[in-house]
Amino acid sequence: MSAKEGRFEVQLREGPQGWRVAIIGTDGEVLSERACVDGAEARSYASTVRQHIYWLSPDKFRSYYAAEG
Repeated sequence: MSAKEGRFEVQLREGPQGWRVAIIGTDGEVLSERACVDGAEARSYASTVRQHIYWLSPDKFRSYYAAEG
């Protein structure tokens, strides 16, 4: 599942080692990634990140999520 939100994309990934939420930059690189306990936590965290994409300036967003690039 993914949703583009302006300059960034938020992806939920379920793999053999559990759920992860990735923040993807416009060039497709992973800027930040977080492991989650389960799908519910991953969806909740992804929702928060999407809200912050809308609310924060790009510079503030990168600073808050320690996203490089």
